[in-house]
Amino acid sequence: MYLIAVFGNLLIILAISSDSHLHTPMYFFLSNLSFVDICFTSTTVPKVLWSILAQSKVITYSGCLTQMYFFILFAGFDDFLLTVMAYDRFVAICHPLHYTVIMKPSYCVLLVLVVWVMSVLNSLLESLTVLRLSFCTEVEISHFFCEINQVVQLACSDTFLNTMVMYFATVLLGGGPLAGILYSYSKIVSSILGISSAQGKYKAFSTCASHLSVVSLFYCTILGVYLSSAAPQSSHSGAVASVMYTVVTPMLNPFIYSLRNRDIKRALKRIIGVPVM
Repeated sequence: MYLIAVFGNLLIILAISSDSHLHTPMYFFLSNLSFVDICFTSTTVPKVLWSILAQSKVITYSGCLTQMYFFILFAGFDDFLLTVMAYDRFVAICHPLHYTVIMKPSYCVLLVLVVWVMSVLNSLLESLTVLRLSFCTEVEISHFFCEINQVVQLACSDTFLNTMVMYFATVLLGGGPLAGILYSYSKIVSSILGISSAQGKYKAFSTCASHLSVVSLFYCTILGVYLSSAAPQSSHSGAVASVMYTVVTPMLNPFIYSLRNRDIKRALKRIIGVPVM
């Protein structure tokens, strides 16, 4: 599953970079999403695979903090980028005549840079609050990676500040992007319903279907993690649910975008060497 996720997303990046027809804002954001998905799943899975092979479940304190920092960084970037992609679809469908003026290459790069800055600052803040905590010499994390909530619960010192920071980050950085996505799609649906022809409606919706599938998969799996963590024996069920968004979602994203997108399929066929009709 890890290899499929890595190579599938690499193929998407290669297809977009090698085909000049795909050098558009939508595919620029998609290539960034594929890159982040590779990084996101690579923060946890290689360590898990090494632990299985070496029969060792030990991770150092510095290694745990490093893993936590990059996990929060790439998870936040994924979340923000999905919001930017929803905004791109909103402009394309609701303001088609102004699309090329609004979504200029420089503006697209700026949006991605802002997403990087926000993700780095959030990850840095949450990691630094963990750094101030005191721990025993050896602790056991009931998870397959250093999930911040699990780590904070094992601290010997006061965790009030950490709890407040985590709640603030969840509400602002989780609820904010989700609200942006919902608003964008409410406007998109309203615009699509205003199209008179059935073919026009289908064409407009088809440009959003892949992104909507990825958004649903991302948020539903995260919601599953939080619901499972609230249930009895939450550590085991939470770890199982976490596999969905750390491994399964990055693996499925390339399939969702390639199977539903003719341009991506055409570019992939050129790379593989299959004749394009």
